[in-house]
Amino acid sequence: MREPLHDPLLSVVIPVYNEELWVEELVARVSAQPWRMEILLIDDGSTDGTRPILQALADRYDNVRVELKARNEGKGAALRTGFALARGDVIIIQDADLEYDPRDYGRLLEAILDGRADVVYGSRFLGGPHRVLNFHHYVANQGLTFLSNLLTNLNLTDMETCYKVFRREVLDGMKLTSNRFGFEPEFTARVAQRGLRVYEVPISYSGRDYDEGKKITWKDGLSALWIILKSKYDA
Repeated sequence: MREPLHDPLLSVVIPVYNEELWVEELVARVSAQPWRMEILLIDDGSTDGTRPILQALADRYDNVRVELKARNEGKGAALRTGFALARGDVIIIQDADLEYDPRDYGRLLEAILDGRADVVYGSRFLGGPHRVLNFHHYVANQGLTFLSNLLTNLNLTDMETCYKVFRREVLDGMKLTSNRFGFEPEFTARVAQRGLRVYEVPISYSGRDYDEGKKITWKDGLSALWIILKSKYDA
């Protein structure tokens, strides 16, 4: 067991792409949590009105930093940018919309703070309240999680979850190259290869439909499938 963390600095890394309707409220909800934190907003080449909102948020909150990428590259690329800027003891990945609730931070952090875990996944399928949405999307998610588990020998229920929380040193020397949503299986494979201690906890989930701005598509599912297979042999 690692040494417990007392009063750690949290780095909340938030990739942002065309989220003008949601990001201001999201930052307000993150900021309301009772933790010492920095909030890193990584704009991935937004083309709507997101960027002026991010600049205003940086002016309003002392602990908000904004990085504006020159062009859209994808969630994985934005996260790598955020990881390089992060100064915290613990990193929390947070989507920019309102699908995931920052009030779950306490349960996500518990096993890391007391020294039991290196990485914690927040699962949408362990009994927390969630919006009922597309069955086919659920089946695809479970299929990718099953294949990831098969090749990593982990026993996750939700590999594709946004909520991945980990001690900063988990990233030391970790090879991450996927630019889009393939980050999820790639990161999971790297965690398994290192033999890190992984916990999973239930979270709430208020999923969006595609007409509400959801961005992941079937092409990302195929990409994730390839990355799961590739990461098994590409350490």
